Amino acid sequence: MDFLLLLVVTLGIAIVVSAIVVRFFRGPMDKIFMRIIGEEVAEAWRKFLTFALLMVGISSRVQIWNLERFVMPVSEDQLRPILTPEYRGLEIYRTIMGTLGGMAWALLAFVIVNGENPGQENSIRAGRTAACSTIP
Repeated sequence: MDFLLLLVVTLGIAIVVSAIVVRFFRGPMDKIFMRIIGEEVAEAWRKFLTFALLMVGISSRVQIWNLERFVMPVSEDQLRPILTPEYRGLEIYRTIMGTLGGMAWALLAFVIVNGENPGQENSIRAGRTAACSTIP
């Protein structure tokens, strides 16, 4: 029962931390999307990035294989480890830090990918304007 409680608590913490980070970065994400791809598609891309960030945040820290050792012993003569309050506290700390770390890497990748072509949006709009002005 302790294992199940620890699993639910770490999953809940990862979800809450991920949701807070997504909420915190919603404004900057919207600005980047509006600047680069325009208003028409920005909403869909924001939803996709929100989903991706939530998945990265949750999966980067809720590591089932690490908690598995509390359910199945390695061998018959070896007992399962005991879930102490100290271990629970450490696991909660690991969950928070792991979730934040995973999301930081995902956001860094997003910024790097979008920062490679900073003038792209303006050149696309300029090209549309120039192409439209030549049509009689």
